[in-house]
Amino acid sequence: MDQQTPHPAPPGPGTGTITCARCGKHAPDGAPITWTCSVENGSRQYFCDDCARANIRAIEGRLDSSWW
Repeated sequence: MDQQTPHPAPPGPGTGTITCARCGKHAPDGAPITWTCSVENGSRQYFCDDCARANIRAIEGRLDSSWW
C-alpha cells in the first residue's frame, strides 16, 4: 500500500508520431498540449482534443476507453 504506482516514461523528442487511440489522428511532433493521456492496463494511450472533448464525462469518471 505504501508503494507508488510506476509511471511510464513520457515520449521524448524524436520518438515519432503520437496517434489518437480512438480516431487514429496523428500528431507528428509528440502529443500537443490539448491532447489527453490515459494509462490503461499499464500502457499509455493518447486521445486527441476532439475525442477527449466528446467523452469528457467518461474520462473524468475514470472509465477505461473501452467503455466509451
